[in-house]
Amino acid sequence: MSIDLSEVNYLAILIGGILYILYGAIYYSIVVGKENEKNGALKYIISVIVAFISSTFIALLVQATSSNSLFEGAAVGSTIGIVISIVYLKNTLFGLINKKNCLIAIGDHLIIFTLLGALHGLFV
Repeated sequence: MSIDLSEVNYLAILIGGILYILYGAIYYSIVVGKENEKNGALKYIISVIVAFISSTFIALLVQATSSNSLFEGAAVGSTIGIVISIVYLKNTLFGLINKKNCLIAIGDHLIIFTLLGALHGLFV
């Protein structure tokens, strides 16, 4: 398992970041709606930064695991989504997140990380 930064596909990272942004905009507008909308641009700026950081990490993990196909990349991404989901479940058990928000977050992470993994698997 090794990471060669000269072999990282930066176009895929850019596309992955944009995919994450578009997906998040659609997912949260449908699932959450306007009920949790708050004023302020900072959350959107941070969301964009998180999208590109996430795409970068997925690209590095897909490369490090030598996942060089859509399905292998999706497996890496879904594994990350599952790990994040387990953390959300634990936090819900301790009352840090309510059940509805937990399910929203789990659905979000399972889907987007699987999509990012598949995308980066294609570009490796």
